[in-house]
Amino acid sequence: MNIRSAASSGRDEGRPSRQINIVLRNHETPAVSGTSAISESASPKSNAQIGLFQEIGGELDALVGLDNIKELVFEIYALLQVAQMRSEAGLASGGQAYHMVFKGNPGTGKTTVARIVAKLFQRMGVLTKGHLIEVERADLVGEYIGHTAQKTRDLVKKALGGILFIDEAYSLARGGDKDFGKEAIDTLVKSMEDHRSQFVLILAGYSSEIDYFLMSNPGLPSRFPIQVEFPDYTIDQLLQIAELMAKERDYILMPQAILKLKQHLLQEKDESPHAFSNARYVRNAIEKAVRSQAVRLLNQYEHNSPGKQELMTLRTEDFKL
Repeated sequence: MNIRSAASSGRDEGRPSRQINIVLRNHETPAVSGTSAISESASPKSNAQIGLFQEIGGELDALVGLDNIKELVFEIYALLQVAQMRSEAGLASGGQAYHMVFKGNPGTGKTTVARIVAKLFQRMGVLTKGHLIEVERADLVGEYIGHTAQKTRDLVKKALGGILFIDEAYSLARGGDKDFGKEAIDTLVKSMEDHRSQFVLILAGYSSEIDYFLMSNPGLPSRFPIQVEFPDYTIDQLLQIAELMAKERDYILMPQAILKLKQHLLQEKDESPHAFSNARYVRNAIEKAVRSQAVRLLNQYEHNSPGKQELMTLRTEDFKL
């Protein structure tokens, strides 16, 4: 899911995010050693580190909402920066575990944030590759005794140097003690110990179900020091996402079309709050409207071609909701 914030489009391309501005202007911040981070005397290493978070921060700022997630990623970045400084000063700097739990409903940006975190860890030297392996129960659980453990170990091996992202992780614990899902959980716990610091495991899913899952194995909760909630988007945020998704495809939404979509989202979210898929639902609505617009234009312009503006415009009748 690629959700871009409208606020970011008005910012100069190289301008740091809100958090970066704080780092650059605070002369007491250790990361810049009492000097201006953009001064000509700044070391190449300092410039590279600042440039890194300008890039990562820019990707985060481009996401609609998710303020608590943005703060968390900045905390991780700050921790890694200070760990480097402590190491250079001869102080203990290791021992941090970065396994995470992402809690939230579908379409709230969990996979997108996981990819950004993977890039940050790779650039900061925590992970050697920074790739993301996204799996679900069917990828981990086998059909006979011993098969599950082997499948799980193989996926962990592929994830070494990067992140293993397990969506709907709670499904591994649904079958009880006789289910092969328990074998996958036990194998994951052992792999986290055997391959410490070689990969990051992120479990994702609905908040209540993921909490239940963590209780399925006594060794799980303490192994995930970072647990974060991904809140549902507000209606205004969903409309912002809709306009940005349309803009990325070179479409524009007429005001009445936006109003129709807003009324539909209010109804859909109210009637099925647990099944509502947030930005994923909006993306599907936009894609359906694009198909409807294509049919409308072909019927409307049988003997000639519509103008550029008409090709770009999604009207109220295109949203068959």
